[in-house]
Amino acid sequence: MAEAGITAYEALGGDAALRAIVDHFYDLMETQPEFAALYSVHPKPTTKARDRLYAFLSGRLGGPNLYFERHGHPRLRMRHMPFAIGAVERDQWVVCMDRAMHECQVHPELRTMLTDFYTGVAAHMQNRP
Repeated sequence: MAEAGITAYEALGGDAALRAIVDHFYDLMETQPEFAALYSVHPKPTTKARDRLYAFLSGRLGGPNLYFERHGHPRLRMRHMPFAIGAVERDQWVVCMDRAMHECQVHPELRTMLTDFYTGVAAHMQNRP
C-alpha cells in the first residue's frame, strides 16, 4: 500500500486522485438509485459540495489544508445541522464513498482504513434517528 511516513493523501495519489474519488462519489450519488436518500439532502447542483468535500479531505488526509484556508475551521457537525441526516443517509454516504474508492482503484488496505475513518465521521454527522 504505502510506505511508513506517507500520508493518506500521498498514498491515494495526491490532488488529481483525490479529486477523481470525490467526483466519482458525487457522480454515483447523483445517478444510482441506491443513493437517492443521500442525494436528496444535498443542495443542487452539487458543485459547491464537491469542492468543499475535496478541500476538507485534502487537509484531513495530509495534503494541503484547503478547507481551513478557504472556510475556516470545518465545524462539520454544525455545518451539517441544516440537513436531515439519519441512519439511511449516514450509511449511504459510507457505502457510496467506499464504492467510489473501489472503482477508483484505491489500494484495499488504504480503502479499509479510510472507510473506518469515514464511518466515524458519518456517524458524527447523523442528526436524526
